[in-house]
Amino acid sequence: MDLTTLNKEQLAAVRHTEGPLLLLAGAGSGKTRVITYRIAYLLLEKGVPAESLLAMTFTNKAAREMQERVTALVGRRARDMVISTFHSLGVRLLREEIEKLGYKKNFSIYGTADQVRLVRDLAQQLARGDRKYDAERLLWIISGAKNRLLGPEAFVPHPRDDYQQMAAVVYPRYQKALKAYNAIDFDDILLLTIRLLTEQPSVLTTWQTRFRYMMVDEYQDTNAAQYQLLRLLCAQHRNLCVVGDDDQSIYGWRGADLGNILDFEKDYVGARSIRLEQNYRSSGNILAAANALIRHNRQRKEKALWTHDGPGLRIDLVRCQDEEEEASTVVERIQAERFRRQLPWSDFAILYRTNVQSRAFEEQLRYENVPYVLIGGQQFFDRKEVKDILAYFRVLVNPRDEVNLLRILNFPRRGIGETSADRLIRASAAQGRPLWEVLKDPAEVEELGEKTRAAAASFIALLEKYRQRFRRPASLAEVGRELLSELRMEEELFRTADQPEKGKRRAENVAEVLNSLAAYQEREGGPTLAGFLEKVSLLDRDDPGRGGKDEKLGRDAVVLMSLHSSKGLEFPYVFLVGLEEDYLPHRKSEGEGADVDEERRLCYVGITRARQKLTLSSAAWRKKFGRLQPREASRFLAELPRDLLDEQIAGAVRPAGAEEETKSAAHFFSGIKSLLDD
Repeated sequence: MDLTTLNKEQLAAVRHTEGPLLLLAGAGSGKTRVITYRIAYLLLEKGVPAESLLAMTFTNKAAREMQERVTALVGRRARDMVISTFHSLGVRLLREEIEKLGYKKNFSIYGTADQVRLVRDLAQQLARGDRKYDAERLLWIISGAKNRLLGPEAFVPHPRDDYQQMAAVVYPRYQKALKAYNAIDFDDILLLTIRLLTEQPSVLTTWQTRFRYMMVDEYQDTNAAQYQLLRLLCAQHRNLCVVGDDDQSIYGWRGADLGNILDFEKDYVGARSIRLEQNYRSSGNILAAANALIRHNRQRKEKALWTHDGPGLRIDLVRCQDEEEEASTVVERIQAERFRRQLPWSDFAILYRTNVQSRAFEEQLRYENVPYVLIGGQQFFDRKEVKDILAYFRVLVNPRDEVNLLRILNFPRRGIGETSADRLIRASAAQGRPLWEVLKDPAEVEELGEKTRAAAASFIALLEKYRQRFRRPASLAEVGRELLSELRMEEELFRTADQPEKGKRRAENVAEVLNSLAAYQEREGGPTLAGFLEKVSLLDRDDPGRGGKDEKLGRDAVVLMSLHSSKGLEFPYVFLVGLEEDYLPHRKSEGEGADVDEERRLCYVGITRARQKLTLSSAAWRKKFGRLQPREASRFLAELPRDLLDEQIAGAVRPAGAEEETKSAAHFFSGIKSLLDD
C-alpha cells in the first residue's frame, strides 16, 4: 500500500493502531483519506480480519462513500467490515437481541409524523379542560431526554415549565404505547441498544469481542447516547480512533456535546492526539480569516490551518442597502465571474444562517434566469402521500402498528369515518385486544352499521392478501404496484388535490416510492418489505443539515443553502450573506455565552467552504412586516483582520424619504469601520 502521498501527521495517524487516538482534523485537511487509509493499513499491513473492524459515520451517504473508498483500496476484503451510522448499528443489534427486552423482532420504527400523532393523542387525553399542547414541542422534550439517556422514571421536569410538566406525564405513557404496538422511535434505537448492553453482560461481551478496532467520524457531533454506546463497545480493547474538529461543532441545538471531543484525553487515559492542520482546500487569505475568527472561542483545542498554496484573492466585504440590493449584487457578481472565467454555475454557492433569507436570492435568480437549487425544504419521505403509502407497508409488516393502521383505515375513503374509527378504538380498549384483532371481527362491535362492518372486512381481506404476497422477495415492486392499483391511489390523489398539477406531483411522488422499492430490491441479496422500511426509517432521520442534497447537487446550478447544510461541502466561490446581529450570530444567542461560540463556529464553517474566493455581505436595513428596520453589523466582522478584506459599498445607501433610516445607515457603516479599525 502506497503511503507516500500522506503528510507526516496523516501517516502517524494511519500507523497508530493500538489504543485510543484523537485525530483533530481541521477543515479541508483530508480526514476521510486518513480514515480510509487507516482501515486499509489495518487490513493489509496488520492482518486484522475485516469483521473485527467497525467504522461509524453520521449519515448513510457518508457511510456509502467510505465503503466505496475503502473498497477501492483493498478490494473485496472490505465486504465483511461494518461501516454504518450509529443508528444502523443499533438496529442491527436490536434485530438480533431485542427479544431480551420484551419486544418482537419485527418491531416498527416510528417516523416523526407517527410519533407526533401518538403524542398528540396522549396529550389530548391527559390535558385538563380545554388546554391544547403542541405535540411537536412535547416530542422535542421527550427526544431531548432520551438523547441524555433519561428514561421516563429519570426525567425531572422544570417546576415552572408547563410543557416539561406535561412531557413528564406523557413520556411514560408514550413509551408504554410504543411497546404495546411493538414499535420504537428513532431515539429508542440507541437508548434500547445501551440498555441491552448494560443489562445483558453476555450481549455486551459478544459485541465487544466482535469489534476490536473502532473508528468514529465527526466525533464532535456525538451526543450523550452515542458517547455511552462507544464507551461500552470499546471498554475491553480500547482501540478507538475518533476523528473530528471541535471548531466545526455546530449541532448543539440537537444534543451534540462539545465536551465529548474536548475531554477525550481525560476519558481515555493514555490517548494519543494528532492534529491535522495542513489544508488542501482553501487559499491562504481564507484560512487566515478563519483562524483569526475562531481564536475568539474560549473552549477549543488550539490549532491553525495552513496551506502550501499562496495567499490567493482578498476577501470582499460588500455593504448593501437592504436585502434586495444584497441579492442583486450577489447575482450580478456571479454572472460576471462566470462570464469572465467561463465557469459552471455550480462553482457558486450562497450561504445564509436562516432559510428565510433565501427568498430575495430566489427571486433575483429567477428574474435573471439563473439556474439554482435550494437545498432544504420538505424532504421526500416527509410528504403526506409518501407517508400514506409507507403506512400501508408498515401495517403489512407489523399489524399491531396502530398509529399507521389508523392512518390508512379510511384512506382512500372506504366508509370507515371518524365516528366509526372512534367506536373501533373504544372497543379495542374495552376488550383489551389490539385494534387489528377487533377489525378482523367487526361483528363484535355492536355500534357499527352493516356497511361499516363490510368495509372493515374488505379492508382486512385486502391487507391479509398483500401480507402474503409481499413475502415473495423477488417481486416487491410489482406487488407494490398491484396494491396501489387496487387501492386506486392515483385517482384518490387527483380527487383530493385542489389543482391538477398538484395531483400530478403527488402521483409522481407515489410512483417514486415504487422506484425506491425497486432499487432496494435490486441492491439487496435478500430483500424484504421490512428491510426496505428499515432503510427508509434510517434515511428519513439522516443528519437534517445534510439530508436531501445528493441528487440536487448534481445539477449545474447556483447552490443556495443554510450554513448548517453546507458542512462537509466546498465550492470555488462562496457568498456568505447576512453578516449582521440577529442573523449571524442569530438572535437566539444573547450575550457572550456558549451559544455565541457555536454561532462563531458556524461562521467558521461558512468561511472554510470557500476554495478560491470568499465574499461577505451585510445589509443596512431589512424588511420586517413590510417596513424597513436598521441592522447592526455582525460582531464577527470585527474579528477578521482588516488587511484581508476589500471593503465595498454596493450602491446607494438611503431609501427615498427616510431620514431616520439614513442616520441608521450612517451609524451602521461607521460602526463597521470602527470595528474593523479596532
